[in-house]
Amino acid sequence: MTSIAPARITPVVPAVAAEADDRKRTESHAGRLNWLRAGVLGANDGIVSVAALVVGVAGASGSTAVIAAAGTAGLVGGAISMALGEYVSVSSQSDSQRTLIAREKRELSVDPEGELEELALLYEKQGLAPATARQVATEFTAIDPVRAHLLAEHSITEDDVVSAWHAAWVSAAAFTLGALLPFLAILLLPASVRIPITFAAVLVALAALGATGAHLGGSPKLRAIIRVVLGGAAALVVTFLIGSLLGTSGVV
Repeated sequence: MTSIAPARITPVVPAVAAEADDRKRTESHAGRLNWLRAGVLGANDGIVSVAALVVGVAGASGSTAVIAAAGTAGLVGGAISMALGEYVSVSSQSDSQRTLIAREKRELSVDPEGELEELALLYEKQGLAPATARQVATEFTAIDPVRAHLLAEHSITEDDVVSAWHAAWVSAAAFTLGALLPFLAILLLPASVRIPITFAAVLVALAALGATGAHLGGSPKLRAIIRVVLGGAAALVVTFLIGSLLGTSGVV
């Protein structure tokens, strides 16, 4: 009778560990891209809102002091508003994420075997055979059980919890940097050319930001550039016309 050697089972722990490392690097890269996109959007908001404000005021009054006061108010108020909005939004998201993380840790400490079965079932639902799903669940649990459950059940990790204060400062800084372009341009340029040159500078900056945002998001650049440039141009034209109308009618 010929004996049959048992089939060799190749452990998949190294492969799982390598996949986990790759996923961490991918998530880190995605996180940086998200921050960059947030910065681009914040700068875009700063440019458009403050440019529209100072151009509208310049259309109503040629006084540099009045323009400076309006621009300063718009810059400071906008930066605070952006920071506050981002803080509230990220705080709510972070609170929800921390609640999920705490719940997973508690469930793992109370019923680790039941959580392992749950993880294996989740992998089965993704198309793995029951035996493979069980093996993958076991090996992921051996590496980092909390991370395995968070990814499988909620598509998050503990690293995804963002500081609300950090988000607020980034948002405010991006808005301020964007707002400084039209603000300084309209204050430092001679009155005779301040509006057209500010207008041109704003559109160039918006085009650059549109291209950058499209590059980060992997979308067509031309479409993004046209969209932001047309939107910015419309905002500047409308506010300038309204300012001019108020100035000539004697309202201001």
